[in-house]
Amino acid sequence: MAAPPPNPVPVAYQTAGTSSAVPPWLNKGDNGWQMIAATLVGLQSVPGLVILYGSIVKKKWAVNSAFMALYAFAAVIICWVTWGYKMSFGHKLLPFWGKAGPALGQKFLLEWASLPETTQYYNNGELETAMIQPYYPMATMVWFQCVFAAITIILLGGSLLARMNIKAWMMFVPLWLTFSYTVGAFSLWGGGFLFHWGVMDYSGGYVIHLSSGIAGFTAAYWVGPRSRKDRERFPPNNVLLMLAGAGLLWMGWAGFNGGDPYAANIDSSMAVLNTNICAATSLLVWTGLDVVFFNKPSVIGAVQGMITGLVCITPGAGLVQGWAAIIMGILSGSVPWFTMMIVHKRSKLLQNIDDTLGVFHTHAVAGLLGGILTGIFAEPQLCKLFLPIIISSRGGVYGGSGGKQVLKQIVGGLFIIGWNLVVTTIICNVINLVTPLRMSEEELQIGDDAVHGEEAYALWGDGDYDPSRHNPNYSGDKLPGHRASSGATQVV
Repeated sequence: MAAPPPNPVPVAYQTAGTSSAVPPWLNKGDNGWQMIAATLVGLQSVPGLVILYGSIVKKKWAVNSAFMALYAFAAVIICWVTWGYKMSFGHKLLPFWGKAGPALGQKFLLEWASLPETTQYYNNGELETAMIQPYYPMATMVWFQCVFAAITIILLGGSLLARMNIKAWMMFVPLWLTFSYTVGAFSLWGGGFLFHWGVMDYSGGYVIHLSSGIAGFTAAYWVGPRSRKDRERFPPNNVLLMLAGAGLLWMGWAGFNGGDPYAANIDSSMAVLNTNICAATSLLVWTGLDVVFFNKPSVIGAVQGMITGLVCITPGAGLVQGWAAIIMGILSGSVPWFTMMIVHKRSKLLQNIDDTLGVFHTHAVAGLLGGILTGIFAEPQLCKLFLPIIISSRGGVYGGSGGKQVLKQIVGGLFIIGWNLVVTTIICNVINLVTPLRMSEEELQIGDDAVHGEEAYALWGDGDYDPSRHNPNYSGDKLPGHRASSGATQVV
């Protein structure tokens, strides 16, 4: 019998089951959307938050702030594939932690994606929901979850801008990823005890935003404040560029929330629409409050309102109806505004801890608010499209077990808060044994030029004035106490 003729179509383009490049379980649509969603979330960090951080701070801190985000993104990638992914989504070590291990081998990365600890059983031992197993390879899942881990630490860094020792930050990133982020991710997403108990966190209201807000606030306490001069006056160096970074953050949220069903399905569409409804509502409410109480709309305030709306809807993006997203937007535009503009100014604790970008208000307050509101408004049919517990998952407004769901949301939030307070405190104190957490007074006075030997703009403005770099008639004497710049840009 003659052998069948070879398939003239290249291996990469053959249909499912006809080549090793297209296994029978692969859904090209789901795989394509998941990789796009991951890229959108990655763009939120690089260049989104790199631009946002670099432009929302005082000019002399633009380079340092942008670099903290860029460094964190790169460091998380290596830590994630080396040990972090399996600690977050692998096999169980403890009820809140997975077993560490690399995600680098071809055999692992090309197999059918699965989250092995997510099988849900009834109390009598019968199967309720099968293990999460999307129709694409593990490599796609590893990268999608990686960009979430990266943006969490970058958001945390917003509390520490303009004074954290860059060497301490370089140590902080892998330590916090390992001992804090992986615990929240496994507990709520990877099949840990909060996942199986039924705490709802659709896309990271707790895992990402509550944890980054609490950890950032805690780290800000241990690092200490900015210089007195910077705390008194800290204008953004480029408001228009700040808006460009904010725009990347907003549009990237389509991947942030739309990718978490792990498929290009109807729930993904619902999540994306709700995300934009809540963000827009929150921005308008925040801006309206600024006009009412301060008689003028603030551009920075509008960005803060946008962020709180995006954060608040995240734990319930695909679980609530559109009208609930509007209510969540109204509350996310007003409650964090109140804590930031009123409570903060009257609280000695909040005044004493220098949270540079107000991450506590925009992420911790908004994230916890969103988690609780999800427990109130989660619609039962939408819950069945996503959650492992099918029968009893519903918000409080829908009766039945909805009241218990609100309690579960509160308990889940308290666990994330407590863990981050303790672990972040330990990490900061351990690092402080090796290197100071805060920059030296000279570095705080000068800024980027002292820390990196580079400046964002070729203009004189902040820090010490070096006449050798700006005065063509300079004779050669330095200003007292000024250190010569040594950055690569000086060669240019």
